[in-house]
Amino acid sequence: MIATAQHMLDPDRLLDAAQELREQGGRMIMAYTAPAADGTLTLRYVASREGCAEFETWVLRTDRPIPSLAAIWPLLSWYERETTDHRGVVFTGQPEPWPLIQPLRDAESDDLRRIPEIAGRDVQILPFGPVRAGVVESAEFTFFYVGEAILHYVPHLFLKHRGMEDRFVGCDAETGTILAERVSGVGSAAHALSYAQAIEAAARISVPDRARYQRVIIAELERLYNHLHYLGHLADTTTLKVGHAEGVLLAERVKQINARVTGSRFLRGVIAPGGLRRALRTEGLAGSLDALRSPIRRYIARLDASESYFDRLSTTGVLARDVAFDQGATGPVGRASGLDRDLRRDHGYAAYADPDIALKVAGHADGDAHARARVRIDEIDNAITMIQRAVALTPDGDIRRPCVLPPGGEGMGWAESPRGTLIYAVHADADGRLARVKIKSPSFSNWRVFPYTVHDTNMMDYAINEASFGLTIAGCAR
Repeated sequence: MIATAQHMLDPDRLLDAAQELREQGGRMIMAYTAPAADGTLTLRYVASREGCAEFETWVLRTDRPIPSLAAIWPLLSWYERETTDHRGVVFTGQPEPWPLIQPLRDAESDDLRRIPEIAGRDVQILPFGPVRAGVVESAEFTFFYVGEAILHYVPHLFLKHRGMEDRFVGCDAETGTILAERVSGVGSAAHALSYAQAIEAAARISVPDRARYQRVIIAELERLYNHLHYLGHLADTTTLKVGHAEGVLLAERVKQINARVTGSRFLRGVIAPGGLRRALRTEGLAGSLDALRSPIRRYIARLDASESYFDRLSTTGVLARDVAFDQGATGPVGRASGLDRDLRRDHGYAAYADPDIALKVAGHADGDAHARARVRIDEIDNAITMIQRAVALTPDGDIRRPCVLPPGGEGMGWAESPRGTLIYAVHADADGRLARVKIKSPSFSNWRVFPYTVHDTNMMDYAINEASFGLTIAGCAR
């Protein structure tokens, strides 16, 4: 695990430091609070610098108001508002000074919802949700529209805020893994991996080589079934019912492989701090994936040959590169808008740094729904190749080392999940139990970005656009 650098920063220097980071080509990642050794609360900003594999953490005291960085780094607005809602930290100059984790409605003040005033004789308002058709996560969306044209769109996502981060408090490191796997069901492996690596960073241990390579296998199996399910769902929104069924069937075949290899269709109960709980059953895995290559390629070719499919995706939900950068787009969403960023390469972990793993970072520049689908299609084929390479490269030996969270220890771990950047920051109390766990999830970032692709579009494209982002509510409302 690559180390992180920590710097104490005076609040009076914060704005200048943030501007310098931007001018030097760096990137702000997230902000959160954590307890200090003396029992006070500190504010942490996590940043990365171009060409540097080490993350950087700025630490500030919170005994006085903190200047908001949202004007310089708009992506931080949600993090600052979340921090105010949960921890009471005051940010001066915050451009969106209203609650993020707000009640849906408040008897005293509807102002909490911050619905904009959009007037006009023909303007209609559609509140959609929180109960939606099918097995869909709860959320409410407010549309302002004229005819089919969407003038403005406001999502309300935190209706079932589960307080997952607070559930970790008081747990031992081993129990924390079980919670991490359940933050977002379709990202169980990525959450467990990021969390385990944070514990390992705090304990200052490295895992055995056998576990490092087998972690790549687990992570790419998760990417594979997620991307295939994504293509099926996207086909469904374009009314290709057979395309939907075939995508879901291919995802199911990968889940069955998951069960044979790990004992869990969703890859749970395998990754643990220090390595793996048990070795993977990789006999025949390479052959099983080879048998899937042809049907996957035929499926994608049929999608590509469907003119109606391409017509509905092309130019739908365009996300410009500068908006993607400023608002914090991550994963395939960011890479489809020209952001060349992937934690597997830029902040290497597990065995991804081994060139024989053959990692290829897929990218596109068009920023529309079709580009977001193409990035995932390219990642599907590469995921199969990386799994097969990792199987061949996995050495014999131990799969786990003792890993104990030290009293007062802290660490950060990360993974490039199927949806993008996932980070866990863990802080231990004086007894070596978890005192604070912060989760930076990709859907939290991409939901922040998504409305920018909805304004000034049309109702008929909305479902396609939302599906093309691959968003989850569970991954956002942690």
